[in-house]
Amino acid sequence: MTADERAVVLRRAVASDAGDAADVWLRSFAAALPGVVRPRSDDEVREYFRHVLVPLRETWVAEAAGEGVVGVLVLAGEELEQLYLAPGWRGRGVGDRFLALAKKRSPGGLFLWTFEVNAPAHRFYERHGFTAVERTDGSGNEEREPDVRYVWRP
Repeated sequence: MTADERAVVLRRAVASDAGDAADVWLRSFAAALPGVVRPRSDDEVREYFRHVLVPLRETWVAEAAGEGVVGVLVLAGEELEQLYLAPGWRGRGVGDRFLALAKKRSPGGLFLWTFEVNAPAHRFYERHGFTAVERTDGSGNEEREPDVRYVWRP
């Protein structure tokens, strides 16, 4: 385990984490998907974290010593709904740890959706044993952006 990984604790989110987790999501989305039009304002995203994701889903945060929340993972049964890292934390092992946690929490398998344009996410999930099983034109998501469904089975 690297020093970065030792300095980060993964834990269940509590109500007071909602704003920080939403901020990580907003910064990460902007950095990773600059061409994707978000259908919700920053305030609506924060409200969604505050009223839906943190209280009603299995939401985890990665907290770095001295930096606060640097990542967020949201699970809903076998669906990996969200996995976002603060831009400076990509490639430092936190995403790997989140996926290991998700697999442990859902040992029968997982699925997720990612946008077609997000090639780094495709490589990341494929490296962790996920397989692309479906592609859409985006008509089923709020962003109207073509997407890919990935599945992991042990």
